[in-house]
Amino acid sequence: MLQDYLPIVILVLIATGMAGLVVLLGHLFGPRRPSARKAQPYESGMRPIGPGTRRMPIRFYLIAVLFILFDIEIVFLLPWAVVFKKLGLFGVAEMLVFILILLVGYVYAWKKGALEWE
Repeated sequence: MLQDYLPIVILVLIATGMAGLVVLLGHLFGPRRPSARKAQPYESGMRPIGPGTRRMPIRFYLIAVLFILFDIEIVFLLPWAVVFKKLGLFGVAEMLVFILILLVGYVYAWKKGALEWE
C-alpha cells in the first residue's frame, strides 16, 4: 500500500530540490549592486516624497481577506442551488445553517469596524 505513494514522494522531493536549487543559484550568481538610487521608489518618473518603504495599514489586508473569505463561501451556494430539489428539506436546513454562520461572521466583522474604509 505504501508503494503506491512512492511516486508522489519522489515527485515532492524532486520539486523541493529543484526549487531550492533555483533559489540557491539565483543567490550565488545573481547581480548584487545595491545603490542609494536603486533603493529609491519609482513611480511615474516623479521624484519620491518621503521614505521608499511605508507602513501599510492592516485594514487593507483585513478587507481583502474578508472579501476573499465571503466570496469563496458564496461560491458554495451554486452547487447547492443546482441540486436543490434533490436535497429536499434536509438540504434547505443545512444551507440555512450555513448562511446563518456566514451572517454571524459578517455581522461580527461589521460590528468590529473591519468593513469601514477610511
